Amino acid sequence: MKDFDVVALGELLVDFTRNGESGQGNPLFEANPGGAPANVLAMLQKLGKKTAFIGKVGQDGFGNLLADAVKEAGVDIRGLMRDPEIPTTLAIVNTFPNGDRDFSFYRKPGADLRLGKEELDEDLLRSCRIFHFGTLSLTDEPAASATRRAVELAKARGLFISVDPNLRKPLWKKEADAKAAIDWSLRQADIVKI
Repeated sequence: MKDFDVVALGELLVDFTRNGESGQGNPLFEANPGGAPANVLAMLQKLGKKTAFIGKVGQDGFGNLLADAVKEAGVDIRGLMRDPEIPTTLAIVNTFPNGDRDFSFYRKPGADLRLGKEELDEDLLRSCRIFHFGTLSLTDEPAASATRRAVELAKARGLFISVDPNLRKPLWKKEADAKAAIDWSLRQADIVKI
């Protein structure tokens, strides 16, 4: 019997989304917990599944906000690391009238990218049925190596691999790098979240 249905690795960040205007007519932005892998886990918790998260946030107020929100959603956060030097990743999200969104990231660097493969909680990868990751953790090192190592461990243990090929072009140095990483990810996948 496995302890967890799904363990996910990836970005946990604050999405600042526009939420009205101040009395002076300035845009107001609301700090919302975000990050596609964590969002997947929160929804699975609502469906009665048992989940855990592997990732990294800053040792700052935003990191505290995120850790509290994910834990409150019922997600196990024993695999959540804290970086004492690099701040939590932030995103400014503008939503257009047609529903499309535009993202501006404050992530050069961001704590989520600083997860090293030596920080992976391998016990979590032994105690689940499905391992989920998103391609944003492949945008830079050391998180890219940690992600590849987690996939390697998950495959060796016969886990189902779930992938979110989440493309955010501004986070990649070159579009060709994004294409290669997404292609690699899709080749690992048993399940693709689109």
